[in-house]
Amino acid sequence: MTQPQLEIQAIAVVTAIACALPGVFLVLRRVALLSDAISHSILLGIVLAFFVAGSVTSPLLIVGAAAMGLITVVLVQALTRTKLVANDAAIGLVFPALFSIAVVLIARYSGDVHLDTDVVLLGELAFAPFERLVIAGYDMGPQSLYLMGGILLLNFAGLLLFYKELKLATFDAALAAALGFSPALVHFGLMGMVSVTAVGAFDAVGSILVVALMIAPPATAYLLTDRLPSMIAGSALIGAAAAIGGYWLAHLLDASIAGSIATVLGAMFAVAFALAPQRGLIAVARRRGRQRWEFARTMLAIHLLNHEGLPEAADENRVEHLKDGLGWDGDFTAEVVKQAKRNGLLWEGEGALILTDSGRRLAESAVAA
Repeated sequence: MTQPQLEIQAIAVVTAIACALPGVFLVLRRVALLSDAISHSILLGIVLAFFVAGSVTSPLLIVGAAAMGLITVVLVQALTRTKLVANDAAIGLVFPALFSIAVVLIARYSGDVHLDTDVVLLGELAFAPFERLVIAGYDMGPQSLYLMGGILLLNFAGLLLFYKELKLATFDAALAAALGFSPALVHFGLMGMVSVTAVGAFDAVGSILVVALMIAPPATAYLLTDRLPSMIAGSALIGAAAAIGGYWLAHLLDASIAGSIATVLGAMFAVAFALAPQRGLIAVARRRGRQRWEFARTMLAIHLLNHEGLPEAADENRVEHLKDGLGWDGDFTAEVVKQAKRNGLLWEGEGALILTDSGRRLAESAVAA
């Protein structure tokens, strides 16, 4: 494996983990769409900062981009508070407007400058190692690796320092406010993390992959665990695995690295969506199937209890009468009776179904509930 290959993979992995950390709380707070808005609207901040600084290498571009990300959040919140539009509608109004202004400004005033909208959207990780960090004549490695490494450390430190506040404001904003925490301040702090992360990843991976890295790993981890620490760790591992897998998929297919990473992320989410032990489609279908049979057994027990000790019990509690009494077909009735016998809820004597003590308790508790 060559050094450029290692550097590209390192940049992709560090970027994926840096994006996944704040992405966890975006997914849990159900504001994931804001990451899309921020990753696109920061282009306007870059363009405006370029007009002021006159250089695409000026640190002012990072400041302008981060500021525009926060401005996007403020505008979305302001529109949402009017109660005239929903949150997703406010996002749909704000970020296309800001992004469109940026594209128009680039096309009109910066046609001969390296501010290309295709690169902005798609990025190109293969070119990231070409921009080197040179200190005192020594090549220290790709600039993107150091930039995203710094942002990763910043995000990790923020997570450690404000974990309690983030967790409380995410799951119970009212309790957070009652305890003296400001949910709004926590929200804007989180959006600041998202903005800085999006700005740092913007040049190397493009805005589309930024969104994928922020949302897909946490959404996949959310399907696999109920614990927040496990979700955070799982998001980081999923993002790193997708970064490496996407690189080698691109190498195999001679395709876009960013596009391949996003494809692997989508495939990993699809697998988790189908096979997750608790929230996957198959698990949900099985659980609903079990609940259907449990409900049917309970209904059978209630039916038998309602007729127990009455003169008509000998007829009503016969298997062939259940089709009329409960509206079940013959095969379904036979299966429910079979399961109820196997679970010790009833027994059959002289052609009639008779509740056991367990079956009677089940019916009485269901009726009492």
